[in-house]
Amino acid sequence: MSTLTADPVPAGAYNSARRERAAADPASLVPALQELARKVRTSDIRMINRAQLGHIGGDFSVTDILATLYGAVLSVDPLDPAAPERDRFILSKGHSAGALYSTLAHCGFFPLSELNTFAQPLSALNGHPNRVKVPGVETNTGPLGHGFPVAVGHALAAKLQGSSRRTFVVMGDGELQEGSNWEAAMTASHYALENLTAVVDRNRLQQGARTEDTKQLEPLADKWAAFGFEVRTVDGHDITQLLQAFSGSTTGKPVAVIADTIKGKGVSFIEDRVEWHHKVPTAQQVEDALKELNQ
Repeated sequence: MSTLTADPVPAGAYNSARRERAAADPASLVPALQELARKVRTSDIRMINRAQLGHIGGDFSVTDILATLYGAVLSVDPLDPAAPERDRFILSKGHSAGALYSTLAHCGFFPLSELNTFAQPLSALNGHPNRVKVPGVETNTGPLGHGFPVAVGHALAAKLQGSSRRTFVVMGDGELQEGSNWEAAMTASHYALENLTAVVDRNRLQQGARTEDTKQLEPLADKWAAFGFEVRTVDGHDITQLLQAFSGSTTGKPVAVIADTIKGKGVSFIEDRVEWHHKVPTAQQVEDALKELNQ
């Protein structure tokens, strides 16, 4: 298998009426988005256990962000994922591909059954997302510090074309130690890319250590503001706050959303533990995790 196609029964979460409802009455969508996030986590942990590889901690920290974006914010159609005027989404922290694949599958971009092939020989669902093989993936990511510069390019192109499409990018906080991100931030500010929203998955852990022990990031909000961004700090697991944060620029500046998250959110023995950056759960741990996720 080299490519995937849309599920014949799409989720239907992408119509304009749903996005308008999210803008007018965000509270009404919260239960459905919470349920989507639960399903994404459930599929993801099973997928990682089956493949015996993955990044479950970072997957679970970003799940509520992905569920909110794909379930209520992004203008993108799983039946026409390459439509020219679609919104763009880039997962710069490409090692969290499992969460992205699970979200895309639950939202109709390809059948849920394809998740069973994750990381198998010839599967389209590689350890990092591939835009050639997976519908809904805008750019190949994995090497950290690359996704945000690409997102700035997408946003600049839309502005030059007079298009109303928006670009969203999710980065890991450890990824901000890469200088290419700050070069991109200067460019976004210089061109006043109000159509760009940069989301930082601020779980405070990276491979092997805490971010502040590796290279201090704080005061992070002040740094984004100094680079010319409209900054919003939110609870990255509160969907109401996320919906408000993704509502667009109010100042004509690009937006930086610092989403305070917990690595491994939703499973007590995984939460905020550095070893779960890429640890694989046992069958018993999967069973225990599913009990917590489904209570």
